[in-house]
Amino acid sequence: MFIARRPALKALLLLAITLLIGGDLFAQGRTKIRYALGDVISIDEMPLLIAVERAKTRGVDVEITAFKSEEVATQAVINGQADVGQGTPYAALQKIGAPIRFFYQLSALQFFPVVNKESYKGWKDLDGQEIAVQGRGSGTEAIMILMAKVNGIKYKSISYVPGSQVRALALLKGNIKATILDAPNKNLVMKDAPDKFIILPLGNVKASDEALFATRDYLDKNQAAIRIFLEELTKVNRAINADPSWVLGERKKLGLLKDLPAKLEGEILPFFKEAVQNGVFPNDGGGESAAKDDLEFYGLSGALKGDNLKVEDFWHLAPLKAALANLK
Repeated sequence: MFIARRPALKALLLLAITLLIGGDLFAQGRTKIRYALGDVISIDEMPLLIAVERAKTRGVDVEITAFKSEEVATQAVINGQADVGQGTPYAALQKIGAPIRFFYQLSALQFFPVVNKESYKGWKDLDGQEIAVQGRGSGTEAIMILMAKVNGIKYKSISYVPGSQVRALALLKGNIKATILDAPNKNLVMKDAPDKFIILPLGNVKASDEALFATRDYLDKNQAAIRIFLEELTKVNRAINADPSWVLGERKKLGLLKDLPAKLEGEILPFFKEAVQNGVFPNDGGGESAAKDDLEFYGLSGALKGDNLKVEDFWHLAPLKAALANLK
């Protein structure tokens, strides 16, 4: 009896070894990734939320904490309170010289400068005026600073107001007159008050909106968990790019964003259709080309200093390469 079962036993042992070496993390015990987000969770975080649920089925628990700003989220990663951060704190990382590296582009910039047209007709009218952006060192600030340089103007002051939804409501209430919004909140403002606001032109701006970053030490010690997470993020982006309406079914199936304001419910599909049309979600995690675009953009805006900015000083590409190789 024992001899007859030995081939089956060998097969089971081989399967167990395979799972331990290259499989998902259920065979090794679950792994937790403490994820720092410096923004309000809304429509544009849907790909992330879906990927988090999918990673969970493969033994990786991504626990998201929404901090009050990108600055605080970045500090959480630097201090070891979080493992992975989301944002584009290039200037902060260069200034403090922390051993932090970007390793994945979640999305490319898709923002819209929105102003009260009773006060402003174009960029020149913003000379000496107050504007509001997401946070210090954020992509929204970099865009507005770059456009000030391009148009030869200087703002009176820059206010930091985390959350595009928060800035949209402030704009509608008249608390601010000039800001920069993401697509769903731009659409909301223009739908609620189409005769009150205008969108200023940006031209061709190429850079990351949201990217993932962590310490090199963490990335090196948690390769399997990071690979699984990046695989799921990439698969989600590819599914959305193939069919933007796919996200609606996933949201319903997974029960995501149940407390989303009613006004934004109808903006989900238009947002993802517009985002796909504009190439917001990369099919390959951005990689070296995204890194080079970021260095050029943040260099031109003045957020990064120096003429010889190198990808390897800001990005660690090995985790992404491992994830993409496993998806082929």
